[in-house]
Amino acid sequence: MSNKSVNVVIVGGGSTWSPGILKALTKHLDIFKINELKLYDIDEKRQEKIGEFGKILFREEAPEVKFSYTTDPEVAFENVDFVLCQMRTGGYPMREKDEKIPLSQDLIGQETCGPGGFAYGLRSIRDMIELVSIVRRKSPEAWIINYTNPAAIVAVALNKVFPDDHKILNICDQPVNLLRSFGRLIQVDYNRFEPKYFGLNHFGWFTHVYDKITGEDYLPLIKKTTLEKGFLPADAEQRDQSWLDTYGMVETMVRDFPDYLPNTYLQYYLYPDYKITKLDPNYTRANEVMDGREKRVFEECDRIIKNNSAKDSHIVHNDAHGDMIVECAASILNNTRDTFIIMTPNNGIVSNLPDDLMIEVPALLGINGVEPFAVGKIGTFYKGLIESQYAYEKLTVEAYLEGSYEKALQALTLNRLVVDAKRARKVLDSLIEANSEYWPELK
Repeated sequence: MSNKSVNVVIVGGGSTWSPGILKALTKHLDIFKINELKLYDIDEKRQEKIGEFGKILFREEAPEVKFSYTTDPEVAFENVDFVLCQMRTGGYPMREKDEKIPLSQDLIGQETCGPGGFAYGLRSIRDMIELVSIVRRKSPEAWIINYTNPAAIVAVALNKVFPDDHKILNICDQPVNLLRSFGRLIQVDYNRFEPKYFGLNHFGWFTHVYDKITGEDYLPLIKKTTLEKGFLPADAEQRDQSWLDTYGMVETMVRDFPDYLPNTYLQYYLYPDYKITKLDPNYTRANEVMDGREKRVFEECDRIIKNNSAKDSHIVHNDAHGDMIVECAASILNNTRDTFIIMTPNNGIVSNLPDDLMIEVPALLGINGVEPFAVGKIGTFYKGLIESQYAYEKLTVEAYLEGSYEKALQALTLNRLVVDAKRARKVLDSLIEANSEYWPELK
């Protein structure tokens, strides 16, 4: 175990997910020792409340850590070892547009999928490229652990713009959330699981879920139990109804496509006609978050600040999110080479997919970076789905980098949630208007 104390910055310090990361950092100081921790956000008002909560939390639980928050990138990224990145360009108001504009045109409106994910992706690319450039100027050797959405598009863009930067790690907590949910379903500690998985981010499948100790493959039992009892998230008691509905669709996917266990987001691509009937064009997931988690987190911050104590706080929304991020950083720092499901250039991992595709697979993670496990060939159905989705992701990135309207139109036409070129053009023109201050000009 490394005795080094590191300097850490959390990008998106005003996020409702930041309290969970802060709590995870205090919980894991035995494996991830911190000298200085900074929050960074461009929204001073949002960050101030999370920042004041953080001051109280670290004063009570880790007074040896120097804690601060800032809106100045020159201050934030000076002499840091780890950058934990979770930005949301445009905030929830733009997410609401991402969801409602497609729905107004009878297309699925979702944060990371379809036209909404396309819009969010073009906004995120700009800010992520700028962020990496600033970090490399201020702290050339820092690890950037990125979980900014839509992670698939962001990962493709960063790999294209910074192909030789091996200290950018793109990761998502949904596979971990699913592993925890498998554990709850069959009453086995998910820490015993050794998963085998392949796909793109929010577009993948578990092929095996082995027991690290006995070698047993729990996949058949998980599928059987899902079909008998349905499927719920591990933290179902904390989830909004939309998430319970999302996890509930796993049963349908397993029934129709029984080879593997799917990522929950595949439901949008496999059942778009059904899913659109379940979405309210006037009250989307963005509204649910703003009326729910957003209010709960900031009200709890206000209470903690008023009481000047975080000892009885209930501010953490999802343990998996914060724990995964800190455990990834600790695996790098201590070179323990633990296994995580990570996005990385394919380069033959799945032998019948393009090398430049950003595959999501289990990998060892240590001080020298990512060592992915080979998958081999995959079946025609999965190959076809992935190749089509990756073509959409790649064209989206190229549309941004080249300022190309034609490639943006091609990307949306390929997307399984659009398909029709006339509908693609209509929604693209609407999204261009809504994102005028964020997107490059598309010609």
